[in-house]
Amino acid sequence: MSTGYTVHPTAIVDAGAQIGEGSRVWHWVHISAGARIGRACSFGQNVFVGNDVHIGNNVKVQNNVSVYDAVTLEDDVFCGPSMVFTNVYNPRSAVTRKDEYRRTLIRRGATLGANSTIVCGVTVGQYAFVGAGAVIKHDVPDYALMVGVPARQIGWMSQHGERLNLPLTGNGETACEQTGRRYTLSDSQCRLVD
Repeated sequence: MSTGYTVHPTAIVDAGAQIGEGSRVWHWVHISAGARIGRACSFGQNVFVGNDVHIGNNVKVQNNVSVYDAVTLEDDVFCGPSMVFTNVYNPRSAVTRKDEYRRTLIRRGATLGANSTIVCGVTVGQYAFVGAGAVIKHDVPDYALMVGVPARQIGWMSQHGERLNLPLTGNGETACEQTGRRYTLSDSQCRLVD
């Protein structure tokens, strides 16, 4: 029976999982029954996707990433190799806290760099860029460039993934050097103009 998506023979896709057309599920991936996944997604080697997970279209999840329950990834999100999601803020082996999961939302077009950690209960804004190894503990604005442990904002990024020549706060206007698309900074919020 044709499914409209590709699954490697070593992968496990539990009955009930919804996976969109053109998606690719690679070596040793496990997708749980309740997962809802859009079109043209890619799941690299050794990825786990939980039951209460919603994934949009054209999402790339690189090797060794676990997308746990209570995580939502909107369209065009990139999850770098070995990056980490959590869903319990204060875990203890001897204390059951499944009713305390904190929801995490990764907005459209965001990049989560290799080995970054997203502590549960935050929203990462659209087209934000989280650098490799960064630890996100608080909400991240749209287009923000975040680095460090704990992460701090050091700039702004375009939708194309290029650093924008804008101050961290205040007002300004610039263009992406690769695409020429214009961005404004007003009241410390970055927006695409055209």
